[in-house]
Amino acid sequence: MTLTPEQVIAANKANLETLVGLTNKAFSGLEQLIELNLAAAKSTLADSQQQAQSVLSVKDAQELLALQASLFQPLAEKAVSYNRHLYEIATGTGSHLSSAVEEKMAEAQKAFATMIETATQNAPAGSEAAVAAFKTAVSAGNNALESVQKAVKQATDVAEANYKNMASTALNAGKTAAKKR
Repeated sequence: MTLTPEQVIAANKANLETLVGLTNKAFSGLEQLIELNLAAAKSTLADSQQQAQSVLSVKDAQELLALQASLFQPLAEKAVSYNRHLYEIATGTGSHLSSAVEEKMAEAQKAFATMIETATQNAPAGSEAAVAAFKTAVSAGNNALESVQKAVKQATDVAEANYKNMASTALNAGKTAAKKR
């Protein structure tokens, strides 16, 4: 089975379009990350200015301790919020990229299966056992690939659940620490 120049050109065109789409999505994620970091930097600068003014207006040690305790809760909430936004950007971009890769893998598997079917139909007489063994090996490989993809998906889901749990725990710890002071 040989490929025609038109098939090669069509495949290259499709691959280029996919590459451009993935590159645009990656740049979009990078833009979101830059916007998040700029917003965080602006917020940190404004908070620092306000905190410096508050510290300069303190009259005694008791007031300073109260001021210090009041700063922990907003700081913890902002850190959790920043991490949540960062996580959303990363998972959004990553899921788009992984779905594109999965789609291309499915297309490649389908094309490979079609090629195998065409090749086996034109196999010489007496090669049925070899053809059956080859088809079995290809099927086993596809099953293994699907198992790996499912395992990666499950691991990703577990990691996401652990991240959400950790963020919630960190926020609650920040609230508890602020209340104790």
